Amino acid sequence: MSKHTDWAGSAVPHMRLRLEFGLFFVAVPVLIAVLFPPDWMFPSLFTFTAIGIVLLYFTPGFVWDELRYNWRNWSWREVAVFTVAMTVFCAVLVMSTRPEAAFFLLRNRPEFLLVIWLAYPLLSALPQELLFRSLFFRRYHAILPNGRAAYLLNAALFSLAHLMYWSWIVAIMTFAGGLLFTWAYRKRGSFFYAVLLHAIAGNIIFAAGLGIYFYSGNVQRPF
Repeated sequence: MSKHTDWAGSAVPHMRLRLEFGLFFVAVPVLIAVLFPPDWMFPSLFTFTAIGIVLLYFTPGFVWDELRYNWRNWSWREVAVFTVAMTVFCAVLVMSTRPEAAFFLLRNRPEFLLVIWLAYPLLSALPQELLFRSLFFRRYHAILPNGRAAYLLNAALFSLAHLMYWSWIVAIMTFAGGLLFTWAYRKRGSFFYAVLLHAIAGNIIFAAGLGIYFYSGNVQRPF
């Protein structure tokens, strides 16, 4: 039996897909945010990611070579415009909300910022895109709404996955990011482009000082 064949030799039934979808993209993130202590968050997320990769591996019809499709379907001009816009946005946001944190790592710990820049694309952006773009749209396409509704649902669940930070700033930024990364993945048909934009966004966030909102040590639950 091929790895891409369902246990019964047919497509995964929609009811089971909906249950699996709800557990993976809704129940687990909420449980992590509500029940797990902050210092358990990253081990929990790594486990969450590992489960998602296994699900993707056993998704009927999926092959890893898909991740290379249309990998050059983007332009340096788009990347440059996005980088400048993201930098300006993050600078204005951090100066408006937490001016004491503005460019803190860049000013005080540039060597640590370099480590983040090198690690974030591989350890954060890449696995998140595997789960919220490849797994989301490949495994669950049969139960997703059509058109823009699927984009909005994806962005909402991507934002929900960051509920553990209990920050309205994080919620809004990840929702917007979810829309952008989904556009890169779906409209451009490029997983690589989604990862690239995600990596650039994350690295700018930490350089600007907004990483203070994405640090588990700063989490303050509202209850």
